[in-house]
Amino acid sequence: MKNAAETELPQPARRGFLKGAAAAAATLVAPGIFLYRTGQAATSLDNEARWGLLIDTNALSEADVDACVSACQREHGWRAEPGSKTDAQWIRKVKLTDQETGHQKFLPMMCLHCESPPCVDVCPTGASFKRADGIVLVNKHICIGCRYCMMACPYKARSFIHETLKDQLPVAPRGKGTVESCTLCVHRVDRDGANAVPACAEAVNRGERKAILFGDLNDPQSEISRRLQELGGTRLRADMGLNPGVRYQGL
Repeated sequence: MKNAAETELPQPARRGFLKGAAAAAATLVAPGIFLYRTGQAATSLDNEARWGLLIDTNALSEADVDACVSACQREHGWRAEPGSKTDAQWIRKVKLTDQETGHQKFLPMMCLHCESPPCVDVCPTGASFKRADGIVLVNKHICIGCRYCMMACPYKARSFIHETLKDQLPVAPRGKGTVESCTLCVHRVDRDGANAVPACAEAVNRGERKAILFGDLNDPQSEISRRLQELGGTRLRADMGLNPGVRYQGL
């Protein structure tokens, strides 16, 4: 069933409106901020890979998860100013409590980079997209801020920017009136490939201890695939069939 806006606005006019809104949104992204590499466009993009994370909750303390959040904030510059309406949450701390024993666990929650991302399905402009290597991103130049993707995401992984931003970082294009979320530190992935270490993982991994492991889920010989084969991993909301690229152990 069509909503009221679709009923009142003819298709050609609707397409024109979306293009105009996308163009207006593009002006809000800071000059010199370039788009992430999309789909097949980047020659260095590994089309055979599917990048993901394996998070060992047994190896993470509350302080570790706080360190993940802080590292992400520093890497991408998304800490909200005091009094800001923007509740940026590229990554957030989640506390799980066993109601019977009182035992608590803490885990980082971010965009899970689903194989079948609902945020992409509902986006009217194509701003939400999944790269060939499985990383789910937002093209800030054509995002119109409708927030359909925020409603569609079962993990509450996306945030909306209400205010004009200052001092943006080149690695993290942002803009007022657009949606944002974890990028899996895509700038590091594009630079280092399988050797990349996202900021959250860098903050908590020590020597052989890898509480957060990055790697290629499509490569059976990768460390992340071998650990999943040996110890298994949990897909959050597996009942939805989204096949997230971020898996958890110890849940």
